[in-house]
Amino acid sequence: MSAMKKVRKTQKPKGPARSARERVRTFLKLFERSDHVLITINADPDSMASALAVKRLLWKRVHRTQIAYINEIQRLDNLAMMELLKIPMEKMSKVSVEDFTRKVLVDSQPSHSEIFETLRYDAIIDHHPKVKKWSAPYVDIRPEYGANSTILIEYLRGAAIKPSRQLATGLLYGIKTDTANFERAGNEKDVRQFQYIFQYANMNVLQKIERSELRVTDLRYFEAALENRMVTKKGIYSHLGKVPSGDICVQVADFFNRVHGMGWTFVSGVYEGTVIIIIRNDGYRKDAGKLVSRAFGHLGMAGGHSGAARAEIPLGALREMGIKGYGPHLVRFIRGRLKL
Repeated sequence: MSAMKKVRKTQKPKGPARSARERVRTFLKLFERSDHVLITINADPDSMASALAVKRLLWKRVHRTQIAYINEIQRLDNLAMMELLKIPMEKMSKVSVEDFTRKVLVDSQPSHSEIFETLRYDAIIDHHPKVKKWSAPYVDIRPEYGANSTILIEYLRGAAIKPSRQLATGLLYGIKTDTANFERAGNEKDVRQFQYIFQYANMNVLQKIERSELRVTDLRYFEAALENRMVTKKGIYSHLGKVPSGDICVQVADFFNRVHGMGWTFVSGVYEGTVIIIIRNDGYRKDAGKLVSRAFGHLGMAGGHSGAARAEIPLGALREMGIKGYGPHLVRFIRGRLKL
């Protein structure tokens, strides 16, 4: 496969006002028929749908495409989406990266994961705030968008591709989850593409995916969250201790975000040697992304949007600062950094 790796000059996107047709044309120029393309994601509904859309865009244009995810997929709705929509994915650890001549990253940026940082990407398509300027032939990062699926719907329309019911259902769900049904994020572009893709989606399948949310065993973490909750002038905070996945912190944070009068919601937990901190707010003159970056950016991965953000900090980094354990010392540190 090394013989297939050859240097090509590619055109970088120019100008902020380029049309969807121009963007997708520039993107597709990156690839040749002989290419083997690896599409990498941190799997969630928005990233899975976006990767599936990229796969459709490259259908019959390249030799093959492979979607690879870096995380453990444990949330029931994510598993249901993967199964019901028959999304062809492989765990990154099972993929021979050197077999691919082109690599695409969607719904993320290299700094979001140490695994991503080890790869050299030909294209990055994301909607999270830009962390730094990436040296890739093609970069399309639009933080004003509520969902990455919105960007990929524009690409499909720019390429005059009618989505299958499978793909449309995934993209619709991607927008619904990342905008929290337009309660947390989104703009008129998200609404416009949501309305377009709605007509092609399978609503019965979508309902099956959406209803697959919690296991009985997950309820104990909600119980712990309620018992450990701390209500301050700023908002509500709860620490869950050790958790089976970072997703349970997200689910609890979304649950607490429904509490009347709470402008901010903070939930933390420890998963496999990493402290996970999830932040939500009501969207009124607040910026969760900036807050989490200021508080934890020097310690690990931290960022997000104005209404939703996340930090991941290695426990080892905190131990070097004298912060030990999973309980009171850690809670005091998190509260201190967030000024709760």
